[in-house]
Amino acid sequence: MNRFLRSRLFWISLLVVAVAAVLPLWLSGYILGVLTAAYYFGVFAMSWDLLFGFAGEVNFGPTFLIGLGAYAAAILDNQWGLPIPVCVLAGAVAALVGGLLLAVPALRLRGPYFGLVTLVAVLLLQNAIVIFAGVTGGEIGMTVPDVLSIDPGVNYWYALAFLVVCAILLFGLSRSAIGLILQASGQDAIEAQALGFNVTKHKLAAFCVSAVFSGVAGAMLIFYMGTASVDTVVDIGIGVQVIIAAVFGGRRTILGAVLGAVFLIVASELLRPLGQLNTFVVAAVALAVILFFPDGVLGYALRRGERE
Repeated sequence: MNRFLRSRLFWISLLVVAVAAVLPLWLSGYILGVLTAAYYFGVFAMSWDLLFGFAGEVNFGPTFLIGLGAYAAAILDNQWGLPIPVCVLAGAVAALVGGLLLAVPALRLRGPYFGLVTLVAVLLLQNAIVIFAGVTGGEIGMTVPDVLSIDPGVNYWYALAFLVVCAILLFGLSRSAIGLILQASGQDAIEAQALGFNVTKHKLAAFCVSAVFSGVAGAMLIFYMGTASVDTVVDIGIGVQVIIAAVFGGRRTILGAVLGAVFLIVASELLRPLGQLNTFVVAAVALAVILFFPDGVLGYALRRGERE
């Protein structure tokens, strides 16, 4: 960690956060709203990268955990009117419990089967939301009576502060002994087991951490938007965006996931006048980066800096 504090990445990150903190002073509420959503997606992507980038497990259904956290918080607020902090905490617990129920049997599988299980879990959650429409709002969605704030600047600072805290915690975890063990397990599970490490236990721990951060971020997102729906927090397309953001920014960098999320959300908004061509252009750029820079934007920059 001392090495990181002396690195260019630390000072660049500090400068970016400082600039981001004063953006509400001169940006419009609309642009702040776009960045606010991008910051929550950044947490989604960082959480996903912890499991894929280090543990080597491809979670094709990140929105399962996000959706559990979002809907648990929304239901408690909508049905019982509980305070936002309590609802957010409940969202984290719901995502953690759901993640454990999914990961304990799924992590025993090998090859692509873990990814397929997580993908099926998203489909099951979508069907459950429709079946229990009386509680969840079904396909229409559910409004929440409470929101974090009606001030775009305040919402922006909430999202930025949450992003920074999550980035510090996840980056620190990725550079700790646990992170090194996860990375070794992801690269060669058999050799890691031969060295005496409990690979399954560490991967389960990574999945639980990912679940908690995803659940909290999902809950906070719905209290920012004022509504929870399949299209905004559970849809498979949202999960694909999360995955692309993490890979675009740089696998095993954690911080690169934020870069990828901000790029995808902001680029989509800027190119919205193009209509259907919008998605094509953004996807084409992301695909080009993934193909020609497998380490991602931040990963490529870091490795180039090391060579210099």
